[in-house]
Amino acid sequence: MTDLEGRIALVTGSATGLGRSIAVKLAERGADVIINYARSAAEAEEAADLCRSEGAQVEVVQADVAEQAGCKALAEAAARRGRLDILVNNAGITRHAADHSDLDALSKDDFLDVYAVNVVGPFMMLQATKPLLQAAHRTTGRASAVLNTSSIAGVKGIGSSVAYAASKGALNTMTLSLARALAPAIRVNAICPGFIGTRWFKDAMGEAEFEKKLAGVESATPLGVASGPDDIADTALFFLSDASRHVTGELLLVDAGLHLTR
Repeated sequence: MTDLEGRIALVTGSATGLGRSIAVKLAERGADVIINYARSAAEAEEAADLCRSEGAQVEVVQADVAEQAGCKALAEAAARRGRLDILVNNAGITRHAADHSDLDALSKDDFLDVYAVNVVGPFMMLQATKPLLQAAHRTTGRASAVLNTSSIAGVKGIGSSVAYAASKGALNTMTLSLARALAPAIRVNAICPGFIGTRWFKDAMGEAEFEKKLAGVESATPLGVASGPDDIADTALFFLSDASRHVTGELLLVDAGLHLTR
C-alpha cells in the first residue's frame, strides 16, 4: 500500500527504536522521510538506508530538538521540499528514578532537561514547521498530521521517574491545546505507549534486567504480550494516514491493556 506517496514526513528521534520503525513504515507507504538524530549518526544512516530501500527520498539531519536552532534546522530541511505533510515528535529522554517516593533522586536540572526535550521540543518543532504544515494543507486540501509520542506514564503517573511522567502529562495537555488551536489545517494527536522493548530500556537496565522486565510485562498485560517498536508504529501510521482524517485531539493508549492492571 502506497497511500502516502508524495507526502513529506519528518520524524524526530528516528535513528533507533520507535522513531526508526515509524520512519520505515512511512517509507513503505510511499512517503519521503527526514530522519533526525542527536548523537547516533551511524544508526541514523542505517535508518535512512532502510527507508531508501523502500524507494523513499531521505535526508538525515543532526539536530537537538531541545534547542531552537535545532528545530529550525529540521524545518529548513522540510522547507527545501516546499512543504511538510507529516510531523512526528518522537524524540524523548528520561532521568531514571523508579522509586517515586524518593524526592531527592531528582534535581531541578533533571526536570528542566526532561521538559526541554519532551515538552518544549515538540512545541518548538511546531513553531518552526507550522508554515510548512499549513502550506501542505493549502496545496492538498488535506489537514497535515502531527503525532506526539507520549506515554502511559503521562496518563497513570507511573514510569521511569516523576519528571518523565510529568513531562508526558504536559505533552498530553499540549496535544489537546494545539489540536484545538491549529485546526483545520493541522491535526494533532498523541499515542501513549506502555513498555516498548527497545534499546532505550535495555541500555538503562542491562540485558538480564531487561529480560526479566520483558517477562514481567508479558505476564502483567491483559493481552499477554510485550510490545515492540513495530507494534506501536503500526498504530502511529493510523494517525498519520487518511484513515484518521477526521481525528484530532486524541490521546490513545497503546499498551496491550497495561493501564487496566492495578
